[in-house]
Amino acid sequence: MKMTSEHAAKIEDVITRSLLAKLDKYNPESEHMPFHYRLLGKDRMALFSFIQSLNTTFGTSIFEPVAVALAETRFSNVAKQYIVGDSISEKAQDEIEKIINELTTGSDPDNLTEVRRIRSVCQSGEMRSLKPARVDLYLENNKGDVFLFDLKTAKPNISNFKDFKRTLLQWCAIALAKNPKLDIHSLIAIPYNPYEPKPYQRWTMKGMLDLKRELKPKISGIF
Repeated sequence: MKMTSEHAAKIEDVITRSLLAKLDKYNPESEHMPFHYRLLGKDRMALFSFIQSLNTTFGTSIFEPVAVALAETRFSNVAKQYIVGDSISEKAQDEIEKIINELTTGSDPDNLTEVRRIRSVCQSGEMRSLKPARVDLYLENNKGDVFLFDLKTAKPNISNFKDFKRTLLQWCAIALAKNPKLDIHSLIAIPYNPYEPKPYQRWTMKGMLDLKRELKPKISGIF
């Protein structure tokens, strides 16, 4: 579905209100930085401080609501900060750890195979309680296919790549425990590609993500 002028206006309104709210509430921390002030000037440091503060709010204040507004043009059910569930089967949890260990020792990530393995044991063994699994963005299309997104910064800390992968697989296991036939997709979304016009390349060295099926290097690429 093509974006309408109404959706475009909604996105513009989200961004405008976020920036105005930030300007209204911004209260810089009082810091004594004599070297920086003398070298760069107090005005420049004040501007730098505001920009840094603004950057920290982009994820929840701009990227999430903009993603929701964009998704509403294509998906029948859209929600942010959605609770997937709070229980996972013992066998699925074990299978996830096997997958992580295999990837750590050099196996190539293959999302289709990994989800198939989890689906086969998603209701096997004891059901274990977890802290409620919350996803940044939940999408469901008219066919009932579900997409769960974890929104990251443009250059997320790759030291936690195992945790990111484990989280994606756990979301699938939690959702499949409730409905083993669900067509489920869990992905990491990046608001924009900082390497443009080159392909997004920050994850290629680690071999944890199926880059075709588990990574969207632009929010607009989701839709």
